[in-house]
Amino acid sequence: MKFYFLIFSLVFAFNMNAAETIKIKASDGVEVTVDLHIAHPDTVPFIVLFHQAGWSRGEYQEIAPILNQLGFNCMAVDQRSGKVVNNIENQTFQSARQLMKETKYVDALPDMNAAISHAQTFLAKGKLIIWGSSYSSALALKIAGDRANEIDGVLAFSPGEYFQSMGKPKDYITTSAMNIQCPSFITSSRSEKNSWWSIYEAIPTDTKTYYLPETSGNHGSRALWMKFSDNKGYWDAVTAFLSQYL
Repeated sequence: MKFYFLIFSLVFAFNMNAAETIKIKASDGVEVTVDLHIAHPDTVPFIVLFHQAGWSRGEYQEIAPILNQLGFNCMAVDQRSGKVVNNIENQTFQSARQLMKETKYVDALPDMNAAISHAQTFLAKGKLIIWGSSYSSALALKIAGDRANEIDGVLAFSPGEYFQSMGKPKDYITTSAMNIQCPSFITSSRSEKNSWWSIYEAIPTDTKTYYLPETSGNHGSRALWMKFSDNKGYWDAVTAFLSQYL
């Protein structure tokens, strides 16, 4: 993309776009910690960012400022199923433990829904886009189907049917994906395609798209991190998808 080198020259200065950290209450009382990366008026498209297993909102330290430069406001969310990445502790996990709540993948749904609803009510007057990584990308696809009238776009990095061991049906995500109405984007490492292809096929729209790298690639949103030499292909695909909202 023509913006690629400009965007990545700016990421080194991402501390200039220091995030504001706030707390939101989930439906069961857990405090959900989020970082707000707000660089534009509230009429621009808004992206809610969810992290992968064992991690925190720190997954998006490098990514969110680039999305700001592309013209989006963002919120990076700590879900209760996660711990730490990039020296950022998952505070929602800590709140859930204090309240003796479960912290399995599927237990993160109230946190994700609370963050989306907060963005809708207080932060986003424009299009609302959700973005997940690993288990949260699967849940983002579920939410995009379950809340189809509220979601304007969904990006899923390495989704799959990860929830059978938690008592959910083997088609837990696919069933909801059948109701998605908004544009959708799926990507992953090259070897992970079989984990999500049936979900992709179930999405009924002609506005869906996917990307697989020529290299082995990486799992989750970290595929966009600058430390990985093949990140440009992912960024080109993501920016092409997001350009429809600008």
